[in-house]
Amino acid sequence: MSNMSAHFELNDPTPPTSQLRKQEIAEQLLAEIVGGTLAPGEQISERTWATKFGVAQASVREAINILAHDGFVTKESGQSARVVNLSEEDVVQLYEVRAGLEGMAGYLAASVGADVSKLQSIVQEMRRASEARDSKALTDWDLQFHLELCRISGNSHLLNYAQKILRPFFAFVRMRVSVSGQGTSAWGQDVDVHQHIVELIQEGEADLAEHYVKKSMVRFASTARRNWILHDSWRSSSSAPVTDPTLKGSSVIRQPSRT
Repeated sequence: MSNMSAHFELNDPTPPTSQLRKQEIAEQLLAEIVGGTLAPGEQISERTWATKFGVAQASVREAINILAHDGFVTKESGQSARVVNLSEEDVVQLYEVRAGLEGMAGYLAASVGADVSKLQSIVQEMRRASEARDSKALTDWDLQFHLELCRISGNSHLLNYAQKILRPFFAFVRMRVSVSGQGTSAWGQDVDVHQHIVELIQEGEADLAEHYVKKSMVRFASTARRNWILHDSWRSSSSAPVTDPTLKGSSVIRQPSRT
């Protein structure tokens, strides 16, 4: 799980042993989710998993809170936690929202001459993960790229909305990629797309950066559709139609141009 240690603040009064216990349980639950034992949308029974792990129910509840923060679990007031679940229509609409949100982030970052050093380092880590065929690391670094893109925009409201969208979105991506058994080969070219985003921001090309990020989202949506929507049984269980005509056939997907 990416950056899970960030949940443990220095002033957290919880004893270190308790923190470790929460961490371990969260990791075990995540393994059940990513491995498919807990399916998307499935309810997570605190009592059941407390019994299975031989721990207190409160410990499982705290572990679920960690997973909820990272987007793997959804929790609503008065209801049990459930594994995050997105319909095909949800995925399409989220890519549409991301295009607008992250396109603006690219525009703002390029306009203010934002420091892209961390963004560049993340791309390098993405490339290493891709070459190592480590899909978990690749999706985790991909999430960090898009969060950092929004952070360097300098707009705190934009970043706040991005965090609410991107964490559950990428958690779901990681789950579907794992369950479908897809490797990292499909994302090889997409790493180069991320690199070009960095270059446009570094060059101060605000309009081009915004345009390129928006067009890239079409490409990313196409990659997702080919690799973990069309070839996954989850699609057949969803009654939601595809509302974005650009996703109805890969032949109409326009690739981002090297501007």
